[in-house]
Parts: sequence; C-alpha cells; structure tokens
Amino acid sequence: MSEQSTDRLEAVQAVVDRVTSWQDGATEGTVLDELTKGFAEVGVEVGDDEARALADAIESKHGAVDAADVLGG
Repeated sequence: MSEQSTDRLEAVQAVVDRVTSWQDGATEGTVLDELTKGFAEVGVEVGDDEARALADAIESKHGAVDAADVLGG
C-alpha cells in the first residue's frame, strides 16, 4: 500500500471513529451526513458508495468499524 493510500485510510478511519463514537442510535441519513462532513473537514475524497458502505457498517455494528475491512483495502 502506498504512503498516500495509508494516509487516506488513516484519515478515513479517524472520521469513522469520531462519527461512530457519538452517533450510536442515529439514523443512517445522519451518520452518512456526518461522515461526509468529516471527510470534507479532513480533505479526504470518499466516493458515495464508499461513504454509504461505511454508514451501513456503523449502523449495523453499533461499535468499532474498521474502514479497511469495509472498503476492502
């Protein structure tokens, strides 16, 4: 994995961790909105399908989500 890919994944994971920690019980739309805002704040581009997959994982697991597992990277 390239350094750029590693940096991107670390940034994505940080946003996922932040949203997961305070979005327990929130609707999927809220989780998706907060993920999108977080990615914009840290300057990471995440596709719609990736963001939805992460939101779905947060909603279904109600706990720690590993972005690499969800995104297949």
